[in-house]
Amino acid sequence: MNNRDIPINKGNYSLDTVEREIIFEAYRAEGWEKEYKEYRKNWEEYPKNQFVSDYPLLVDIELSSVCNLKCPMCYTITDDFKNKVNATLMDYKLFIKIIDEIKDKVPAIRLSLRGEPMLHKQFIECISYAKNSGIKEVSFLTNGSKLDKEIFIKIMEAGADWITISIDGIDEMYESIRKPLKFSDTFQKVKDIKEIKNQYNRHRPVIKVQSVWPAIRANPSEYYNKFLQDSDLIAFNPLIDYLGNDEDIIYIDEFMCPQHYQRLVIGADGLAMMCSNDEENTVVVGNASSDSIHNIWHGEKLTSIRDTHKKENGFMNIPVCRKCYLPRKTMNEEVQVDNRSIIVKNYMNRIQEIGE
Repeated sequence: MNNRDIPINKGNYSLDTVEREIIFEAYRAEGWEKEYKEYRKNWEEYPKNQFVSDYPLLVDIELSSVCNLKCPMCYTITDDFKNKVNATLMDYKLFIKIIDEIKDKVPAIRLSLRGEPMLHKQFIECISYAKNSGIKEVSFLTNGSKLDKEIFIKIMEAGADWITISIDGIDEMYESIRKPLKFSDTFQKVKDIKEIKNQYNRHRPVIKVQSVWPAIRANPSEYYNKFLQDSDLIAFNPLIDYLGNDEDIIYIDEFMCPQHYQRLVIGADGLAMMCSNDEENTVVVGNASSDSIHNIWHGEKLTSIRDTHKKENGFMNIPVCRKCYLPRKTMNEEVQVDNRSIIVKNYMNRIQEIGE
């Protein structure tokens, strides 16, 4: 197994300096430094050793599969997604059930996947309940539409640790993608958050700002400097095949997926997905409403998927894996950001154009 290619954190890359990355990690670890170090070590080691822990390291608990935007590169706007996925908000009792089981066993949860988590009416209560139960890191991804001053203070006081805000480009580029949001409004929200954190003398929640690469490709330095003062980390994602259009895919050699040793994904309707990249519930491995996280994690379906991936090119036997970005080969594009060299790992035969 030592010759297998197991990409641990493929797809999301820092646009930032090493110094800021170190501070970002330190703030994430603040108050649980020893456990955090162990958590991050296991995040890499478990997949490399094909070690199935008693519980996953992270549980994605999708509070909402509904979104309030219609971004042109997003799968949630496709008919396929609408036909296959139950667009809903997670029942709060189900959330409680999940947390009550994993609270002493899983270090981290993420409250988002496909939709906008802040649409959930008990969003703040979910953060608070998870933190009060002992979950060490609560994070979520948001489009920022609901992230005003008052809500942020509630999120901060509830104990959220990490917020990623998707901000694709600036000015007209942003507004062409994140309709009907206005860049000036979103930018001001990021500045307000920084001001509030300073006022309360808080490091968390850490704020990561990220963009899809095509939206900043023309001038990544402009994007970086725009958010430098008010964020904790700035990142980007090369555009993946969100819309499922690619046919001529080139794969890396000896690929094996790390996710089945790291995380378990529970959709808003309670269905457990094979991984965080199975956006259309193609391979359902259980139902958290009627079964335990432990049973799903060690169940026949997920065990079979792990066994399939252990075989040479075994991922090719699973249709959703064949379309995933993780096994795709990349080609390097070297760019300059404030006189720093950044390597962009674009997917081969993947058009880096919004909506394509």
